[in-house]
Amino acid sequence: MTYKNLNEFIEHLEATNDLKRITVEVDPELEITEIADRVMKSPGGGPALLFEKVKGSKLPLLINALGSRPRMCNALGVDDFTEIADRIRQMLKPEMPTSLMDKIKKLPELAQMANYIPKVVKSGPCQDIVYQGEQASLDLLPIMKCWPMDGGPYITFAGIYTQDFETQKRNVGMYRVQKLDAHHCAMHWQIHHDGAGHCRGYAQANEKMPVALVLGSDPAVTYAASAPLPPGMDEILFAGFLRNKPVEMTKCVSIDIQVPAEAEIIIEGYADPNDLVTEGPFGDHTGYYSMPDLYPKFTVTAITMRKNAVYPSTIVGIPPMEDYYMGLATERIFLPAIQMNLPEVVDYHLPAFGVFHNFCLVSIKKEYPLHARKVMHAIWGMGQMMFSKFIIVVDQDVDVQNVDDVMFQVGANVDPRRDTCMVDGPVDALDHAAPYLYAGSKMGIDATRKIPGEGVQRDYPLQLKMPDEIKTQVTQRWDEFGL
Repeated sequence: MTYKNLNEFIEHLEATNDLKRITVEVDPELEITEIADRVMKSPGGGPALLFEKVKGSKLPLLINALGSRPRMCNALGVDDFTEIADRIRQMLKPEMPTSLMDKIKKLPELAQMANYIPKVVKSGPCQDIVYQGEQASLDLLPIMKCWPMDGGPYITFAGIYTQDFETQKRNVGMYRVQKLDAHHCAMHWQIHHDGAGHCRGYAQANEKMPVALVLGSDPAVTYAASAPLPPGMDEILFAGFLRNKPVEMTKCVSIDIQVPAEAEIIIEGYADPNDLVTEGPFGDHTGYYSMPDLYPKFTVTAITMRKNAVYPSTIVGIPPMEDYYMGLATERIFLPAIQMNLPEVVDYHLPAFGVFHNFCLVSIKKEYPLHARKVMHAIWGMGQMMFSKFIIVVDQDVDVQNVDDVMFQVGANVDPRRDTCMVDGPVDALDHAAPYLYAGSKMGIDATRKIPGEGVQRDYPLQLKMPDEIKTQVTQRWDEFGL
């Protein structure tokens, strides 16, 4: 099942007892964070929370909507993320049709792609209510201050819609936005991301950049904004792929940008690349505050919304939190894309304690000396995987989803001098351990069993391994043992 809009998803969560309505008044400054943090860290991630009475606003606030594995799967209309991965794997098959029959068989796949192309409509529910000028006030929204030392209230769960200055090609990212006052924000986009690239283009042209903040799209569109797509791939097209139907888009009322017609709330305006303001600090998923820095000022020109709109929000901090399950979806869904470039990769895992970029665990089918190092360097060259601070490579029979198993192999197979390598390069902007902002070092650890040609000066011992037939025999007789 996929959803037309956020409201349909909320109705489904309520029908499946996966949503809790909070009917007493709550404060968006710190109090919602404390409530949501406790729920997110409960077993299984807890339910989605809908706060119906938020101090200072007439709009209800939804949080933790994607904060469990089953709920994240449900948001994407699947029982397991591997269903989407299998569809991607089918699309990425490298075999080209050679015969006429092969070409005929390929036609349905090509025709299906047309079903994902965004559909433009004249208007949509996202513009049921329109505020412009002084009426377009951010004070209408229950924007949260998440942590005590945050620079101010933050919009944390919006898709940020921008366009390249020259090509007008769309990008949708998920970046935090700090409210400065009723009509201004500080836009935060890290230097490596497409939104920042678009902003640099407008700065060179000495132009203000139109930006739309989209709050409360259907879950597939929301997730697509966070997905690390290959360069040039449209997030809205990808959302159509996830939904198996196109996303309806409509033009904003005050800027020339298209937004999802079924969204809850749209904040329209302009970011000025030449008018920089202090943004931050911001309590981040590293468990520390991101330091303040200068970012473009955003001026609101209009706010539009649905009737009975719901304001979606999230918090980040020490994992696991809601963003962990979004990252888990990304890990599983994009495995085929990694395997297309690195077919020797069996599996990979970004553990929660690594907050997406500190640790990457990879299992490979090892075929030659220093194969693990080839994989490390290739991963550091793949999009946002370049931020991986520690890459640990193990053999194909090691379950990288089991961190204890991986660390056992590190202890068993790694000689620190021989099996580690250090490289310098770009690092995540949130990496406060790095010596410089955006730049630092990374480590690769080869925890595979060593073979000739890898500096082995003595016999490598045989691994303990029980024959499969004995395992099967014991399993079949297990009840006999009375254990």
